[in-house]
Amino acid sequence: MIYASDLDQTLVYSRRSMGVAEDAPGLVPAEWIRGELSAFMSAETLNQLMTLPKDILFVPVTTRTVVQYQRIQIFQQEVIPSYAITSNGGNILMNGKVDPAWNEHVRSKLQKHSATAAEVRQIFDDVLNKDWVVGERLCDELFFAFVIHRDRMPAEEVTEKIKRVESLGWEASIQGRKLYLVPSAVNKRAAVEHIRHQIGDVPVVASGDSLLDRCLLDFADYAIAPRHGELYREKQRNPETVHYQFTEHSGIFAADEILNYVRSIHHAAIGDVVS
Repeated sequence: MIYASDLDQTLVYSRRSMGVAEDAPGLVPAEWIRGELSAFMSAETLNQLMTLPKDILFVPVTTRTVVQYQRIQIFQQEVIPSYAITSNGGNILMNGKVDPAWNEHVRSKLQKHSATAAEVRQIFDDVLNKDWVVGERLCDELFFAFVIHRDRMPAEEVTEKIKRVESLGWEASIQGRKLYLVPSAVNKRAAVEHIRHQIGDVPVVASGDSLLDRCLLDFADYAIAPRHGELYREKQRNPETVHYQFTEHSGIFAADEILNYVRSIHHAAIGDVVS
């Protein structure tokens, strides 16, 4: 079985997103930036990941760049996955090393199916300004990440621009203080599907909180999302279009429920095999 999970606001949480004080019991440090603690994980979630049954392949799946993923010490020290997916599916790490063949495959698809990053940036050029955009980055030469003041964002104008780039093979996601513009060819589903093809036709359990996780959750045999983030808000707006299971809790301890769900699916699958 594969357990493929988004990281930020699903398993790993910043101070802003975790919903409890950083001195609350049951937390462990997950990431430091320039010597400063910047992200946390539930101690129970870490224990669950460290003790997963050997026939569950845990695959972190993140929009973080390769370098940003490598900052999460938990996945460099305590839990060291054989596979990790970064750059929203643009890169696959195998035993910590980027798979160049996969990256080349993704870039080939980009050339065929999506407008260039320069074209998309030009479309947004007249709406991006310092009033609401704090920072900008072209991540791993694949997609854009903007750090924003969300309350100052000109929502109507941005929505209009998003519709334009969607017709050019790109999509958008707003997660906390970040706006992502991502080519549709760079996606989490395709990368997980590639890994499943490599290891065999096994069930996939997936978890994630954002619209960029939606293709992964739709692909998975079993899916769960935390009770916060874009997918939960979409569930509230359009309940008939979102069919995933959601956790009872929001914030960092939602991850404990997610891992319990993964184990319950595994237990049921083992029972089916035995019977």
